[in-house]
Amino acid sequence: MPEVNIEIGGRVFEVSCQEGEEHYLQSAAKMLDEEAQSLLQQVGRMPEGRMLLMAGLMLADKTASVEDQIAEVKGQLAERDAELEGLRNAAGAEPERVEVPVVPAHVTDALAELAARAEAVAGDLEEKAGA
Repeated sequence: MPEVNIEIGGRVFEVSCQEGEEHYLQSAAKMLDEEAQSLLQQVGRMPEGRMLLMAGLMLADKTASVEDQIAEVKGQLAERDAELEGLRNAAGAEPERVEVPVVPAHVTDALAELAARAEAVAGDLEEKAGA
């Protein structure tokens, strides 16, 4: 097992880890050190155990907050997935059938005749108005 020296709050600790996990240990130690440094700036010197406990609690608080945010986002995604599924199901439904009656030919012929007469009357009115 590799031995890794980490620094937290200005103090060096020798810690063992699994082979290949050194990078993760260094990363975790860096986060803990940032919390410890913040504590030391606010409070000043404190016993090692208390510093590690407080820094760990501060880090755990941040982690809990992030987990809450993740849970909220997951809930929103689940709602959107359900809505999307509903829309997909609605899109797959049979379209409503609409029947349009066919206009008989004699009616369209009559309408065309009326339109022709109306155009003729309009033309006569334009001639009389212009004269």
